[in-house]
Amino acid sequence: MMKQVVLKSGITVPAIGQGSWKTGDFSDKKDIEIKALRTGIECGMTLIDTAEMYGNGKSESLVGEAIAPYDREKLFIISKVLPHNAGRKAMRSSCEQSLKRLKTDYLDMYLYHWRGNIPLRETVECLQQLKESGLIREWGVSNFDLADMQELEALDYGCNCSAVEDLYHIGSRGTEYDLKPYLNGRHTAFIAYCPLAINGGLRGGITDDPVLKQIAYAHSATVQQIMLAWAVRDGNTIAIPKSSSPEHTTDNAKAAEIQLTDDELKMLDKEFPPPDRKLPLDVE
Repeated sequence: MMKQVVLKSGITVPAIGQGSWKTGDFSDKKDIEIKALRTGIECGMTLIDTAEMYGNGKSESLVGEAIAPYDREKLFIISKVLPHNAGRKAMRSSCEQSLKRLKTDYLDMYLYHWRGNIPLRETVECLQQLKESGLIREWGVSNFDLADMQELEALDYGCNCSAVEDLYHIGSRGTEYDLKPYLNGRHTAFIAYCPLAINGGLRGGITDDPVLKQIAYAHSATVQQIMLAWAVRDGNTIAIPKSSSPEHTTDNAKAAEIQLTDDELKMLDKEFPPPDRKLPLDVE
C-alpha cells in the first residue's frame, strides 16, 4: 500500500511520486518514458513533478501526454517557474504555457524553482494571485534553506507555502539539521529531489555500501528501494525519483511498502551520520 503525506491544506498525496528531469529530451525514448510514467500512476505514484526548465518545456509536454488517459482529479501535478519568470511581468504567462503543455487547466502545485533577482515579496504575491485565480491549487518553493523560509514566512501570504523541494538522500542529510525540523513543525511538506543520488558523485559509494546491501537483503529489496524507504520515513517527506523504465518505476513504488526497523535506522545513522552542524544547502 502506498504511504501517504498530508499537506497543510488537508490534501493527501503519495509519499513516493515521480520526477521528470531529463524526461522528454530524446524523441526515441518517448514511448518508454510515457509507459514508465503511466506504470507509476497505476502503482499509486500519482504525484508527478516537472518544470518549465526541463528540456525547455519538453518534459511538461511528455507528462501531459502521459497523463491524458487518466482522471485528472486523481493526479497531483507539480511544475516550477524559472526565477526570471517569477514576477508580475511573466509568471501568469509562464504558468499558462505550462498548463498548455501539460494539457490541463490547473496545477496542483506550482513551485518557485530557485531564488533569482525578482523581490521575494513580488514572487509570493504572484503565486498567491495564481492560487486565487484557480490556475494553481497550492504553491511552494524549491532550493530554499532555513533563512530563505524565515524570510518567506515573514511576508504577507508567506505562510501559505505548502511545500519545499530540495535535494535530499541518505548521503546528503544537511537539511535535517534545521530546515526539516522547521518544516515539520509547520506542517509544510518536504519534497526530496534526487533521492537516489542520481545526480551526485556520491552515488557509486552509496549503492555499493555494505550496510545498505545488508538491509536490502533482509527486506528482499534493492539498495535503491531502501534509499527511498529511508527518505520517506518521517511521514512528512515526499520522494520523487525519476525512472525511464516501467520495471524501475514498479520497484520505486514497492519501496513505499518497506518499513525500516529502529535497529536498521540506527545502523544507517552510523554509516551515514546525520549533520551535527549547519551545512550549505546541497544542490547536486
